[in-house]
Amino acid sequence: MSGPVPTVTALQDIYTQQALADQTVRWNKLLDKFHALYGAPAQFVSRSPGRVNIIGEHIDYSLYSVLPMGMTPDVLLAVSTDLEPSNENTYKLKLANVDNEQFPTREFDVSYSEVDIDATKHEWTNYFKSGLRGALQLLRKKYGADFKPKSMQVLMDGSVPVGGGLSSSAAFVSASALAVMVANGEREVDKKALTEVAIVSERAVGVNSGGMDQAASVFSKRGSALLVSFVPSLSARPVFFPKTNPELCFMVAQSFVTSNKQETGPIHYNLRVVECSIASAYLNAKLCPKGMELPKDAGPLGVSIRGFHDNYFKDSQKSMPEQLAELIELTESTLTQEDGYTVDEVASGIGISVDQVKARFLSSFPVRAERFKLRQRALHVFTEALRVLQFLSLLEDPAQAPDSEHTIEYNIKLGKLLNETQDSCRDLYECSCPEIDELCRIAREAGSYGSRLTGAGWGGCSVHLVPADKVDEIKKALLEKYYSKRQLSARDLEDAIVVSRPMNGSAVYSLKDGKI
Repeated sequence: MSGPVPTVTALQDIYTQQALADQTVRWNKLLDKFHALYGAPAQFVSRSPGRVNIIGEHIDYSLYSVLPMGMTPDVLLAVSTDLEPSNENTYKLKLANVDNEQFPTREFDVSYSEVDIDATKHEWTNYFKSGLRGALQLLRKKYGADFKPKSMQVLMDGSVPVGGGLSSSAAFVSASALAVMVANGEREVDKKALTEVAIVSERAVGVNSGGMDQAASVFSKRGSALLVSFVPSLSARPVFFPKTNPELCFMVAQSFVTSNKQETGPIHYNLRVVECSIASAYLNAKLCPKGMELPKDAGPLGVSIRGFHDNYFKDSQKSMPEQLAELIELTESTLTQEDGYTVDEVASGIGISVDQVKARFLSSFPVRAERFKLRQRALHVFTEALRVLQFLSLLEDPAQAPDSEHTIEYNIKLGKLLNETQDSCRDLYECSCPEIDELCRIAREAGSYGSRLTGAGWGGCSVHLVPADKVDEIKKALLEKYYSKRQLSARDLEDAIVVSRPMNGSAVYSLKDGKI
């Protein structure tokens, strides 16, 4: 996870050939508008993309590896430091957006001592300021506490749909932190340092992130997915797709069903975190040697299913796929109650009191449940972790590589794993919804190899592995059979479907006289 963020001087160093024409127009518009707005050319552009998680859903907080990729939609920040502060105790920020109606221009005189962010207000510039705050911590660590940042004028163009499950916030914060570093003279910005700063920075706007989104935005490489792992610590490496015929690309389709995590968390997202944590303790108590404590780790409640896994297979020589296959069988034979477990049954199984169960698992955030579906949640985690490894093996194992000009059978194998993920999310993890199920059915019938929800679920986005020569056909089917039945604005329709191949992560574009 080391190495500097690349500095580029050509758009083909960022985008695929298919995206170049549209991106050239977009970048020229951005830079022309910057010059018109500020009366001088931009010096550089900081860029970070959105991401889609290809496979590995709802297993990152159980500390299993996931496989996201960077996308064509991204956040661009055109920047100049060619302005003076208002007084000697502050520096100036001028922040504008190409969509000025939705995101009005702001100007701030920022104290050298602290960057104020009001996370209770939904203000678009908070994301820039959170990146600024994180970058300043790095700069002051390097240059001393008295380091004074330069004033900046910025124009943003974001093509990642807001609230669409593609991590627009992570892209914005990563691009902002990178922009601040470069504006203040950093010629080489370390990718790992930028990722870690972006993770911490996003918490300033109330987003608690495990790191997958920022790692995908910063580290992604064109033509590759990114294997993000959490054990023993956060790490990432590229995973390349072999050449296929027909060529593969990813289509992301919004359901326009929103699930507010804060409102529905007690019965959805938060409850799944609690159920996975309880399952780890229950399995550990039943299957590990007496007295072997569940280790403390980076799970949201301080323990994880991966912690039980590592306990159970301590000193084992079995491969990870063999271990997961065994855990699936053990879960089925140990967690036998399909209708779930009451708090009393959980306490009895773990060997602690009801009050201890409540204190350990039910006090960190609100949940509402009479019974906890430990069997289904653990089975999803283990089977999904295994699917990630199987997908990875298809991409990287020479024995499984496509060996002919026509790779339809190989493409179908990849798609089958995505379809199995959707089945598991719907039936075991119960985080899908009828609209996502419908999008997946329509896309598959029109030619998608594999379709599933992506992101938290209960609405949001679906991702589809599609042959490039059927993109228009599948889009047409989704528009006619799904989107036409909903009252959507022209802007919503424009954002509804995003087609992307795996794209490069963060980059700095060095401009010449404000031009590309």
